[in-house]
Amino acid sequence: MELLDQIISVLNSYLTPVLVVALLGAGIFLTLRLGFVQFRRFWHGIMVTSGKYDDPDEPGDVTHFQALNTALSATVGIGNIAGVALAIHIGGPGAVFWMWVTALLGMATKYSEVTLAQHYRVSVRPEVGKRVWAGTVAGGPMYYIEKGLGKHWKPIAMFFAFMLMLTSLMTGNAVQANTVATEFNDMFGIATWITGLFTATVVGIVIIGGIKRIGRVTSLLVPVMAAIYILAALVVLGLHLGDVGSSFARIFTEAFDPAAGVAGTGIGVFLTTMTYGVQRGLFSNEAGQGSAPIAHSAAKTDEPVSEGSVALLEPFIDTIVVCTMTALVIVVTGAYDARVDTTLDLGNPNISYVEGSDAEGYERVSAPAELEFREGFPLNGDDAVYLGYHDVAVPQLFTDPEQTETFTGTLFPALQTAETDDGQRIETLYGGAVRTSSPLTSLGFQRGLEPIGLGDFGRYMVLISVFLFAISTSISWSYYGDRCANYLFGIGAILPFKAVFLIFHFIGAVLAVTTIWNIGDVALSLVTIPNVLALVLLSPVLAKLTKSYFDRQPWLENEEVQKRVREEKKGKKGGGSADAS
Repeated sequence: MELLDQIISVLNSYLTPVLVVALLGAGIFLTLRLGFVQFRRFWHGIMVTSGKYDDPDEPGDVTHFQALNTALSATVGIGNIAGVALAIHIGGPGAVFWMWVTALLGMATKYSEVTLAQHYRVSVRPEVGKRVWAGTVAGGPMYYIEKGLGKHWKPIAMFFAFMLMLTSLMTGNAVQANTVATEFNDMFGIATWITGLFTATVVGIVIIGGIKRIGRVTSLLVPVMAAIYILAALVVLGLHLGDVGSSFARIFTEAFDPAAGVAGTGIGVFLTTMTYGVQRGLFSNEAGQGSAPIAHSAAKTDEPVSEGSVALLEPFIDTIVVCTMTALVIVVTGAYDARVDTTLDLGNPNISYVEGSDAEGYERVSAPAELEFREGFPLNGDDAVYLGYHDVAVPQLFTDPEQTETFTGTLFPALQTAETDDGQRIETLYGGAVRTSSPLTSLGFQRGLEPIGLGDFGRYMVLISVFLFAISTSISWSYYGDRCANYLFGIGAILPFKAVFLIFHFIGAVLAVTTIWNIGDVALSLVTIPNVLALVLLSPVLAKLTKSYFDRQPWLENEEVQKRVREEKKGKKGGGSADAS
C-alpha cells in the first residue's frame, strides 16, 4: 500500500499543475467566448428547470428537472461534505476561495459541455429501448469529441470514455463508499466492510432500473437532502454570526497569503492552497470533467442550449451555496484544526507516520522499524517521527480511553502493535487527533449546534446526509459509467459494468481515506484534460448554437405547449370528477 501511495503521489505531482491550468484557462476562455453566459442566462436556466418550457413530446428519457437532479445528485454530495473539509485540512481556509473561482468559471464550462453533449447525442437502437436499464439516448464528451472533431479524434474519445468509466468506479463510487464507511466507523465503530456491503446492496437495487428509476429517485432525494443540510448550516452560522465576517476575510486573505492547512506542507505555500481548492472544487461541481453532460443528454429536449442553460446552475448551487455553507461551519467553529479524543487502532489504514509541526505542517515519512516513547512523547527531539492520524501528528499518546495514563514504551509500526515498558503488548492507543473528510464536517456541526443543546443532532444530521449523498452520487455515477461502457463495448457491456461497479463500491469502503482520494484525483485529471481541450476546439460551434437559440427564442413556443398540457390535465381531472358524481 505504501508503494501505491508513492506512485499515486508522483502522478499527482505532474498532473495537478496541468489540471489547474487547463480548468482555469478553459473556464476563462469560454466565459469570454460566450459573452459571460453564466451570468447573463442564469435566470433563463431557472425558468427552463422549473418546467415552464417542457414539451413532453420532445426526445429524451427524463425532464429538465430530473436531469438536473440526477446531475446534482452526483455533484451535491460527498464533495460538499468531505471534499471541502479535505481542502481546508490540507490547503487551509484559503482553499475555499479557489473552489469559488473554479465554480464561477465552471458555470460557463458546464454550460458548454452539456450543450455540446445534447447537440451530438445519439439514439439507442429501438429494440434496445425496450430494456429499461439501457435508456433511449446516449451522449457525452466521447460523442462530441468523435462527431464534433472528426473520426481521427476517436482514439481520444475512447481514451476519455475509458478514463471516465474508471473515474466512475473510483471518485463517483469508491470514494462515496469510503466516506460513509469512515463516518460510521468513526461514530459507531462499525467495521467498514459491513457498511460497504450494505450501501452496495442499496445502490444495486436502484441502478438495475436504469436512468428513469435513477431520475425518479434522485429528484426526490436531492432537494430534501440539500434543504435539510443548508438549513442546519444556516442555524450554525446564525449562532456564530459574529464570526462569519472574519471567516470570510480569512478565506480571502489566505487564498493569496496562506497559512498551512493542518496537514499542509508549510506556511506560504500558495500553490498547495490553490491546487487543493481547484481539485476539490472540480470534485465537488465536476465542471469540465465531462460527467454531468451524460446525465443531461437524457433530458427531453430538441434544443441543446436549453439544457446547457439548466446545467450552468449546477456549480452555483453546488459550490457557491452548499460548499460555502460547509466551509463556514468548519471555520467559524474552529473545527478544522481542533484535536479531539480519538481511539487509535494501530491497524487502522488512516494511521501514518509524520514529521513536522503544527506551525509548518506535516509530511508523511516511511514507517520506522520502531519508535521509542516516554510519557507519551517521541524521544527524537526536533527530528521526531510522530504517529499521525490523517497525516497529522498526535502530540501525546495514552494507553487508556480517559487519557490519564501516558504511553511509555516502544511502538512497532510493521507489527501494528506497541509494547509498554512493563512488557504489555497493546494494539490500541489513545490521543488527541484532528479530523478530516466527513468527520471534520460532523465535528463542525456538532460544535456549532452545541450552544442550543443540539450537538448530537448536528453529528447525526451529517451522518444521514453523508449516507444519502453518497448513495445518490453512486447511483448517478453508475449511469455515467454504463454510458461509457456502452460507447466502448456495446449494449452487452452495461450489466457486467454494473456488477463491477458494485464490487468497487465495496472495495472502496475498506481502503484508507488518503489513498482512495489520491487515486480519484489522478483519474479526475486524466479525464478532464482531453475534455476541456475539446471544449476549446469546439467553441465556434458553441457560439453558433448559443446565438441561434437566443435569437430564435424557441422556448416561447414550448411555453404555449406546456400551458396546453396543463389545461388538458385539468380538464381530465374535472371530467373524472363529473363522471364520478
